[in-house]
Amino acid sequence: MTLSSFSLEELHKWKDSITAHPYRSYLYSYPHKTAYSDLQPPMPLETLWRDEPAESFFLYMHIPFCGARCGFCNLFTLPDKRANVHATYVDALERQAKQWAEFTRHKPYARFAIGGGTPTLLAADQLRRLFHIAVDTMGLDTNTASISVETSPETITEEKLNILKEYTVDRVSMGIQSFVAAESAAIYRPQNPDEVYRALELLGKYDFPILNLDLIYGLPGQTVDSWLYSLNQAISFEPEEIFIYPLYTREHTIVKPGDIQRQDDIRLDCYKAAGQLLRARGYRQYSMRRFAKEDAGTAKPILDYSCQEEGMVGLGCGARSYTRHVHYASRYGVSRKATESIIADYVATDRYDTADYGIVLSLEEQKRRFILKAILHSEGLKLEDYSQRFGQSLWSDYPELSNLLHSGLGQEEDGILRLTTEGMGYSDSIGDWFISGEIREQMERFVLP
Repeated sequence: MTLSSFSLEELHKWKDSITAHPYRSYLYSYPHKTAYSDLQPPMPLETLWRDEPAESFFLYMHIPFCGARCGFCNLFTLPDKRANVHATYVDALERQAKQWAEFTRHKPYARFAIGGGTPTLLAADQLRRLFHIAVDTMGLDTNTASISVETSPETITEEKLNILKEYTVDRVSMGIQSFVAAESAAIYRPQNPDEVYRALELLGKYDFPILNLDLIYGLPGQTVDSWLYSLNQAISFEPEEIFIYPLYTREHTIVKPGDIQRQDDIRLDCYKAAGQLLRARGYRQYSMRRFAKEDAGTAKPILDYSCQEEGMVGLGCGARSYTRHVHYASRYGVSRKATESIIADYVATDRYDTADYGIVLSLEEQKRRFILKAILHSEGLKLEDYSQRFGQSLWSDYPELSNLLHSGLGQEEDGILRLTTEGMGYSDSIGDWFISGEIREQMERFVLP
């Protein structure tokens, strides 16, 4: 076994620091968007994508509109139901796609996702336009790409689901968060449970290969019992996939940190209870958040795609794009004033052929990203893959990772480093611990508009 870089006493203190605050930070992506800054000079996309080594790409479209902003949300979204605003936005997205297609059509797309926001808030004709843009402009082959669309209960209609079926959507993901009306109200989510059941029953008639349901634990007023009630309600519809998210709050979200600090923190208890229930009901755990049936999938012959999410082509305001060396996006905001301003700039833009806001990944950050994108999922990190990619041993580059092994939070088996069942529950704090000092400093300097 690899030697620990800590003494036994230090190792105990290290593990205590990890397990004492399991929800200190949600590592949605690495580096986080708050580490982005102006790229000077702006970088031509033609050069970025011509040299991208990924064999296939991931096409993503971001629709930043919702019916209402939920109390926990710090994503780039804008509560706006106006059809003319949506149409103008899709016009801009199509304009962007026509410019980007010449840079990215030299390689096939293995995945296509439409997220947000709530893409199905768009009128049916605008939703159909998104697929036209993907196929006719970007060159997506729906027969060999995994296709995913996010939705919400109140926006589901037969007409829109027929469009998803027509374009062979493989995965429909619906955010429910809670089946308890009082808990939904506590996070400012205007959601009637009857509307949720209607949407689920309608979705069941379409038999998409993968139905995913999102739930959140740790809500104001929630108990472990009420959490398990919601989880059991979700399981009763036999979704192929369930994502469970701990509640995170920030000073710029509607629900503030103080709102949940006034009650007992039940998140870890909820997480453990959910894992036990889901495993007993035939779901396998793939990450801290994702549980799925082992046979969940599509019959399509899907192209291979890197789990590192390199080669991600992000269209739309708020979408991130990832090449191996550069991550870029539009500017990030949460307040209504900021998001309206950023979207207005996007819609008014004529040219989208440079990256002007993002981060150039040093070799150090490429290594850390490679590690984090692997070990926080059940597949784990193949040590040989790391050596082949970077020409160095993982243990010589990052001996501190041996703390995972000696603390019981990780294990190495058959040349693969992965988290244990215990370690999986502390993924967020492990990810936060492994962030580089440079990235942490950049994130701390970020001021959210």
